[in-house]
Formats: sequence, structure tokens, C-alpha cells
Amino acid sequence: MWDDAFPSFLIGLREGLEAGLIVSILVATLVRSGQKGRLPQVWTGVLAALALALSFGAVLTFTAANLSGQAQEAFGGALSLIAVAFVTAMVFWMRKSARTLSSDIREKVTAALGMGAGMLVVTSFLAVGREGLETSLFLWTTARSAGEATGPAIGAGTGLVLAAGLCWGLYRRVLKINLTRFFTNTGLVLIVIAAGVLSYGLRDLQEGGVLPGAHAYAFDLSGSLDAGSWYATLVQGVFNLTVTMTWLQVVAYVAYLAVVLTLFVRGMRSTAPKPVEAEVVPVEAETEVVDEATEEPTAPGERSRNRWLLPAALVTVPAVVAGVVIAASDGKPAAAGTVTVSDAKSECGKGFGTPQPGQQTFQMHNTGSKTSEVYLVNPGTNAVYGEIEGLAPGTTRPLTATIGNGDLAWRCVPTGGDPVTSATVHVSGGQAVKAVLPVSADDLKAPLDQYKAYVNSGLAELVTLTQKLQSDVHAGDLTAAKADWLTAHLKYSSLGAAYGTFADLDKKINGRADGLPDGVQDKDFTGFHRVEYGLWHGQSAADLTPAADQLSSDVADLQQKFPGQDFDPTDLPLRTHEILENTLQFELSGDTDEGSGTNLATAQANLAGTRELLTVLQPLIQARGPQLLDTVNADFKRLADLVAAAQHPDGGWTPVQQLDQPTRMRLNGATGQLLEDLAPIPDLLEIRKSA
Repeated sequence: MWDDAFPSFLIGLREGLEAGLIVSILVATLVRSGQKGRLPQVWTGVLAALALALSFGAVLTFTAANLSGQAQEAFGGALSLIAVAFVTAMVFWMRKSARTLSSDIREKVTAALGMGAGMLVVTSFLAVGREGLETSLFLWTTARSAGEATGPAIGAGTGLVLAAGLCWGLYRRVLKINLTRFFTNTGLVLIVIAAGVLSYGLRDLQEGGVLPGAHAYAFDLSGSLDAGSWYATLVQGVFNLTVTMTWLQVVAYVAYLAVVLTLFVRGMRSTAPKPVEAEVVPVEAETEVVDEATEEPTAPGERSRNRWLLPAALVTVPAVVAGVVIAASDGKPAAAGTVTVSDAKSECGKGFGTPQPGQQTFQMHNTGSKTSEVYLVNPGTNAVYGEIEGLAPGTTRPLTATIGNGDLAWRCVPTGGDPVTSATVHVSGGQAVKAVLPVSADDLKAPLDQYKAYVNSGLAELVTLTQKLQSDVHAGDLTAAKADWLTAHLKYSSLGAAYGTFADLDKKINGRADGLPDGVQDKDFTGFHRVEYGLWHGQSAADLTPAADQLSSDVADLQQKFPGQDFDPTDLPLRTHEILENTLQFELSGDTDEGSGTNLATAQANLAGTRELLTVLQPLIQARGPQLLDTVNADFKRLADLVAAAQHPDGGWTPVQQLDQPTRMRLNGATGQLLEDLAPIPDLLEIRKSA
């Protein structure tokens, strides 16, 4: 954790000091000009900039969390490259602008004073907002590369607090800091850190399939170095260098350092100012920030050598220290630190001794020729205590598991090959540890067959219901058609878990007008919502006949084709929450209402469909999370009661848009809580090859 804190500490300190100095200069300028009454405008802009930075970080986190694994790698890699670009531009800009920062800000404030209160708010917002966005992006990237947020958050928080203290000391004339030297030296360190972020980002893009060369390794030291050792962890946390790196990573790392460090050091030489005495931001703003050097001038050759000293030390010292440590420890991993993954029985689990109870981290190294999955299991019960999927040949990844009493073994499952189980070890002296009882494809076969029968029965009813709707329209009885439309649509809505197998027919039967060139008038707008629009917007029976005929035909076609469709058993656990996610997004927002005002009736049908799905999965869930079922059942009752309250005694429904705000908030809150409690089911019932 602490090794991951340093890069974030440095960015927090540097960006915090930049923003703090800007705010100090803004405040000082207003105080000097006798405009203390306008200070709240400055703080308004500053607070708005902080809110923007926090929102930006939240958007990045939410966006990444809702992407697939491969898309997450590509998304994170792209943002890492953007972060490197921002940091690089920042260090060059501050090296160039540190000397004139005070006068530039003062000129902007003076101009803003003449243009009104709004411009002063905008000036402070823009001045601080850039630093906030840069900080959010870099911290998000750092936390992602670290795999956890605690260390980066602590580092960034410490840096920001220290920066605030430094700014206060400068403002109160307690401190004097050579700001040019400070920003130059921290810029050099950040360039080295940014090279590591660049390397990590490129690796993410390779793993995300955006860039080639994911298995073209420049070196792989995992066989001789323990990736979990303190020195390897420190180097990875600070510099983003790992024991295994591809050629693209190495070339990019070296090229970035060679080019950027050279340009930065040459720029230091060309912009070196004449030495004057440093001053600080005063409490009454009688002077300004001037951040020049106070030492005597040095000879050009000596100055050039001094400027290369720090960057050279930043690159060479960590390498020398790591080399000394490796040499002293013979470069060998800690006992049982690295465990072999292979399709050969003699190699699977090699290096695994009897572990101590408690949380342990194992470095899993694939020595085989195939990408493999590996599980830490109880070989008697197949219970899983830890797992890694997609471990490529020649790579090493950490696996963290909590070890308790009982038998343990490694199970290696190569792609396209048979599982191989290592020798069993027995652990005693620990506590009972909760494990995951794996689910196989055979375990999901019975629930899938039950649900298919449910859908087949529902489709048979749906055919009859849509034919009745068709007959109403042909007879010109649009009042009966409205009632029969709702009955048929609710039957279809209760089959939500099967939508993925309906292919293009789902779009024809239940598609929306959104995105179509001509909206509700588009020729491709068909199905239930097309008929709904016509019934509740005064269209004649003659106008509705083609739409009703096509709907009836499409439903009959679906009934005929569904038995032959491929229904992936892994879809069942996923649909337990996806149905209600769509309910929250489309029905409870009113987005799918084409005039009938029956979104809540559809939500009730979606609940019934989800309940049916949970019924067929209940035996599997009960064996793995009995308390989860109790929680989910309570959530279901709460939400069902709230939805039922919107139904009138005559059977009609209150449109979502007409509900009062507290009721809508309760509905959305109850749905969100149910979704949160359903979320563990896909992981709980994920098919694992360990069984």
C-alpha cells in the first residue's frame, strides 16, 4: 500500500501547491486592491472546480466498472496515455511559467474585476479547475495500476495537506521556498514516474487487444525474482516496472525518458534566470511571488553537469539498489512465493508447500504452452478459495487467498485440456474459511430446462393473446384492443430472461422508436409499442391493422423458432439483475411509454419474470448463500408493494410521470436496493472449470 502512495503524494503535493499558489495570488490581488468583499466569488469558483474534479473521478470509475474486462483494459490504457500527456505538458508549462505566475494571475484578476462578479468566479474556476482535472485523472490511473485505492488516496491526501500548509506558510511569511527549483526537481521525478505510467498504459492496451505484441516479452524475470517481494513491489508501486515486460513497454519507457528528460534539462539551461532574491506571498499582499534562485551563478559547464545529476540519479539509483538487494538474496523468491501452473501433473502446483493460516499471496507462474485457469481448491469438496482466469503462457500474476483449516491443492485447467490437480497439503491451526462452491454447466442444466419450459408455455399463451388483439383491431373494437394489448404486452414482459435468445425478433416485437430516423412514423417501428402508439394517439383501425398483423406474425414466428435457439446457461444468473436494470432505466423513467401510461404494470411483469428465474435457481443459491435469498425476498416484497400501490381498483395504472416525487424516489430506491442485493448472484453461480 505505501509503495503505491508515493506517486500520488508527489502529484498531490505539486498540483496542490500550484492550485494553492494561484488561490493565494487571487486573494492577495483582491486584498491589495481593496476588494475584500469579492473574496466569496473566488471561493465559489474554487469550490466549483473541486466539485468538477471529484465528479470527473466518479465518472471515470463508474464508466470503467460498467465495461467488460477487455474493454476496461483498453479504457484504462487510453486514459493512462492521456494522463502521461497531461503530466508531461504540466511539468514543461510550470518550468516555463513559474517565474511569471504571479503577474499573469494578477492581470487576469484585474481584467475580471472590470467585467463583473461572474468573470471573477470563472477566472478562479478555470485557474484551479485544470489542476483538479489533471489530479483526478492521474490519481485514477495510479489507483488502477496499483489495483487498490487506499495507498494512492492516502498519498494524495498527505500531499494536498502538506501543499495547503506550505501555501499558508508562504502567505503568512513563515516560509521561503525557491519555487523554480521546487517545480523543476519535482518535474524531473514526475517524468520518471510518467514513463512507468506510459509503460503500464501500453500493457493495458495490449491486453485489451488494441495494440499487438501482448506476448512478445523483452524479459521475464518471474522465474528468478519474486514478484511479491518487498523490493519488486516497491519498484512496481513507484515506477510501474514489473518483472515481466513486453518489448513495446521497454522501448516506450526508454524512448520517453531519453526524449523528455533531454528536452526538460535543455529547457532548464535555456530558461535559467538571473539570480535574484526570492520573495513570498505576503499576508497583506504588499509584494508578490518571485521564485528565483539566491545562490551565486555557476559556470556553464558546471551548471550543465548539475542539471543532469538529479535525473541520472533518479534512473540509476533504484536500479543499483534493486541489483544489490537481488544479489544479496540470490534473486530467489520467498519460500513458496511462486507456484507453477502447467498442464503437466508433475508441474502443476510446484513450489507449493504447506502454507500458514491467514491471508496469503501466491505468485502464479504459467510454465505451460497454453493459457490456463488455476484454482486453489479443497480437492474433496471442490470448494474454491482463490482463482485466476486467463493466465497466459510465460506470465505471472498474484493470487490472494485466505487459508484456513483443511485440505488444499492447486487445480490447473489449460484451455482445451483436462484439469490437473496437484498434491494435497493439510493445513491446521487456523479457522474455518468461507469458500465458493463451484457451479458446473451440468448444475445449470435442470434450471435451464425448467426455464425453457416456462418460456415455451408463455409463448403459447402470447400467440393466443396477440391473435385476440389482432381480431379486435380487425373488428374495429379499439377499446377491447387497448385492454387486450396490455394483457399481451405484460405476458411478453414476463419472459425477460429469454430476450437474449430471441435475436432480431425481440426488436421487431418490443422495439422502441428511439434512434429511428423518423421516430414513431418510421417504417421500422413495429411491435407492441407501435400498436400502443396508434391505440392511444387516435389512429383508426385501418391504420393499425398492418401493425397488429405483423405483431401477431412475429410472435408466431418466435414461438416456432425459440425451441431451436441456443440458450446459454450462463445467461440465467446474469438475467437475475439485468431484467430489473432495464426496468429501472426504461420503465421507472417512463421512457417506453407511448401513451398507455402502463409502465408500472410492465415493471410488475418484469418482477414476476425475475421471480420465476430466481425460483428455478433457488436450489443453487440456497446451497451457496441462504442468507442472500432471505434478503432478496424481503426486497422483492417491498418493491412489489410499492408497484401494486399504483394500480387502481378498476385495474388501471397511474402513469409514472404522474407519481409524486417522494413516491418515485421510494420506487427507484427500492429497485436500486434489490439490484444491489441481486448483484452477487452472477458471481455466485459463475461456471467454474475447477469442478
